[in-house]
Amino acid sequence: MALPPGKGSELKQLIQQQLQKSNGKWVDLQVFARKGFKAQSSECVQMDVHGRIREVLAETIREELAPEHQQLSTEDLIKALRQRGIIDDVMKELKFVTDVNGKERTSSPKPSTHFVDREPPVLKKTNIDPTRRYLYLQVLGGKAFLEHLQEPDPLPGQICSTFTLCLHFRNQRFRSKPVPCACEPDFHDGFLLEVHKESLGDGSKMVDATTMLSVCDPVHMVLIKTDTFGETTLVASYFLEWRSVLAAENGITNVAVELLGVGTESKVSVGVLNVRLEMYPPLSKTLSPEITNTQFTLERQKIAEKERLFLVYAKQWWREYLQIRPTHNSRLVKIFAQDENGVNRPVCSYIRPLRAGRLLDTPRQAARFVSVLGYERAPVIGGGGGKQEQWCTLLAFICRNKGDCEDHANLLCSLLLGYGLEAFVCVGTKAKGVPHTWVMTCGTDGTITFWESLTGHRYIHRPINPDDPPIVEQPKPLYPYRTIGCVFNHQKFYGNCQPSDAVEVCVFDLHDESKWKPMSAEAIKSVCSPGTASSVPPFPPLCASAIDAAVTSNDIELQLRILVSEHRKDLGLSTVWDDHLSYLLSPALAAYELERATGISAGNEEFQDAVRRAVPDGHTFKGFPIHFVYRNARRAFATCLRSPFCEEIICCRGDQVRLAVRVRVFAYPESACAVWIMFACKYRSVL
Repeated sequence: MALPPGKGSELKQLIQQQLQKSNGKWVDLQVFARKGFKAQSSECVQMDVHGRIREVLAETIREELAPEHQQLSTEDLIKALRQRGIIDDVMKELKFVTDVNGKERTSSPKPSTHFVDREPPVLKKTNIDPTRRYLYLQVLGGKAFLEHLQEPDPLPGQICSTFTLCLHFRNQRFRSKPVPCACEPDFHDGFLLEVHKESLGDGSKMVDATTMLSVCDPVHMVLIKTDTFGETTLVASYFLEWRSVLAAENGITNVAVELLGVGTESKVSVGVLNVRLEMYPPLSKTLSPEITNTQFTLERQKIAEKERLFLVYAKQWWREYLQIRPTHNSRLVKIFAQDENGVNRPVCSYIRPLRAGRLLDTPRQAARFVSVLGYERAPVIGGGGGKQEQWCTLLAFICRNKGDCEDHANLLCSLLLGYGLEAFVCVGTKAKGVPHTWVMTCGTDGTITFWESLTGHRYIHRPINPDDPPIVEQPKPLYPYRTIGCVFNHQKFYGNCQPSDAVEVCVFDLHDESKWKPMSAEAIKSVCSPGTASSVPPFPPLCASAIDAAVTSNDIELQLRILVSEHRKDLGLSTVWDDHLSYLLSPALAAYELERATGISAGNEEFQDAVRRAVPDGHTFKGFPIHFVYRNARRAFATCLRSPFCEEIICCRGDQVRLAVRVRVFAYPESACAVWIMFACKYRSVL
């Protein structure tokens, strides 16, 4: 095998370094015995590779040159070294370093994994502050994922379903490398979690084990499955109690984490992860297991007592609410909701002011971001058409990148609260009595604005006065909402006690207790505020997008060109692409996204003028824009063909037909994206 130019000297240097290292290497006596060498000691001997090479060469020269003075070649000497195993010993110890994305990585003797990682991980060095406490969490494989027991091993290079583990701890987020789905998934990842953070109000000095025992934030672990089409599924959500390591010998402990399913499978085990916990720097003094267990017991008792008192209060509030009007029993007043683990939590605990940092600039941009997260109703096993109750925690929702309308509304409300608006989640119904949630903001001037979290649309609410005479013109509602039962945020909860729960006649004066029955703010705060004794999961920060919008746009566009050409070929049609016309479609796609994000339409005049110049007299131009929130080109193409307008363009027949397609991907936090596609054609009109 020939070496690339310049690699020969590099290989020589590596071998020379290894030979120098090997002079100080100790090897067991039995190794020498197997290779036929004599040793001076019965315990161990020092292996001098340089000396051994000289000895073998001298022996070879004596044997080969004694009978006749023939010339020995380099190949003869190398053959002698190989026969005695010296070359093999040197090569086994060599480690080659390659440059990947500008960083050095050392090759490993392990076989490569049998799946294609579209985003190869780049190993980054972590700066460790020796004055801070860290928890080093290692995931050392999994077992008993029985759903994948019969799954065949994927072939090398074959794309297969993968598992990804997402972690959140004290405002820090981590994501494992994807591993192939298997009964025993090959997780081997380490995460360095900072326990001691000044940004969270911790002191500047090194914390001891006793202080860390009061840090009750769990490590939230979410397991996501991604299939071969890029569709994600929430497999498990687990809160890891890490403080047991404070009582472990040497500050190291191994934990078998049993993951349970979600939704209707929340009582069924889906697999076990082997987790190793280690404190860094090592603790000078560990706690006794009795102390940690006592602390855990006291915390659980305190949480249980607060939840019990809130439940007693909620029951009393509900009885009073029903006494106002018997028909209130049929209104959608939601006080508790089940999370992905089947745990009942107060709905106010799903909301918290959330700042997006510099990732989102305006409330309307935040609404656009929430709307491009995928919508999917919680799965139901069996028929009946019933709706499965499942409000996801924020980490489970954003890691999966899709959820139900309640998940979207909770996130949008949290973001709007972070922008300083008075925002509430509304629970009610749409047309045909379908349960639905949306968001409402109350302006300082009394303006009520509805925000549809699934689309990003905004509606101004102007109530209808049913007592007005028929001659008085009433505002016509543009929103799709029919009834409303309650509104809430992280601090307040109001039940609608107006004579009618129809949205169009509701007055949203929340301070009028004759129209809205409030819950005690203190009662809500006791169970919904983040604190030392609370079962409410902490909110994770949003992460920037990992998608390169330009590269992704080019990839999807290239795939669509191939699909269109193949489709037309099947119809017996040739395909000629007009690159200039394709480029001219970009301003239109940018204008569409700007309008969705801000409500402002701009740039249409320039687009129309450019198209008129590009289309000759006597030719016809047709264009079809469409919007998606996923990046699967084949799936998007199949959807486009279901539109008769798009099919007419793709299957265009005529004289001098020229086709164009343009894709524009707009990236948002959490790798969410808005994908705009525009197909167009121009052809000579023949009458």
